[in-house]
Amino acid sequence: MNDLEVIAHANTPIGTIYLGRRHVLDQEHWTYEIQISGALLMSSISPVSERQLATSALALDKRPGPFRVLVGGLGLGYTAEAALEDPRVTSVRVVEKMDFVVDWMNAGKLPLSEAFAVEERLEIAMGDVYDDLLGPATETYDLILVDVDHSPDNRLSEASAPFYTVEGQRKVAEHLTPGGCLAVWSASHYDPFMDVLAEVYPKVSREDVRWNDVEDPARPFHNVLFFGQRADD
Repeated sequence: MNDLEVIAHANTPIGTIYLGRRHVLDQEHWTYEIQISGALLMSSISPVSERQLATSALALDKRPGPFRVLVGGLGLGYTAEAALEDPRVTSVRVVEKMDFVVDWMNAGKLPLSEAFAVEERLEIAMGDVYDDLLGPATETYDLILVDVDHSPDNRLSEASAPFYTVEGQRKVAEHLTPGGCLAVWSASHYDPFMDVLAEVYPKVSREDVRWNDVEDPARPFHNVLFFGQRADD
C-alpha cells in the first residue's frame, strides 16, 4: 500500500478494509485513507463530493428548519460534518453497518473523532441504512443522505438492489417529511436510477461534482449526486 501507515484493519466479506494515514502535501499534516484490498475508498485530503452530498441537498431545501438528517454510511464522517454546519440542522443520525468503522471513530482514530465526541446533535448508530429505509417508516427525516454503494449499478451487496427500484423508492419516500429531500452519492452516472426517481418524486435532479487531484492537479475526479424531493403535501 505504498507509503500508507496502517492504523487498523478488518476482514470483511467484500475484502480487507484498511484504515491508514500518510503525508501528502507536507510532513506536518496527515491524510487519512480507507482502502479495501489496496484500492482507495475515501480520503481526508479532498472529501469534495462527500461534503457536497449534504451541502447541495440542504441548498435545495428552502424551508427554514429545524431539520432532522439521516446519513447512511459513516465513512470518515465528512457528510455528517457538512450537515452539522448548517444552522437549520438540529440532529444528525448516522447509520453504519460496519461496527469496526464506528469503533475507529469512537477510539479517536479518525480525523473527526475529537469533534464528533463533543457534538450533542450527532448520533452514530449501528445498522443497515437500506434495511431501515426499505422497512416501516417509524421515523421521518427532512434530509436523507446515502453514501454506501459505489453506484446504483455497482453495489457492495445485492441486498441493496431494491433501494434502486421504483417500489423501493416509494418506501424510502415514506421516511421523508413533506418537502424533504433524498440525496444519493455515486461514483458515476446511471440513467435508469434517474428514471426511477422521476417515477416517485415530483422534483428530481442530478449534480456532477468535479475536482482535481491535490497531488496531481492534471488528474480530474468526477462523482455524481442524485436528488429526489417529496411534495410539500
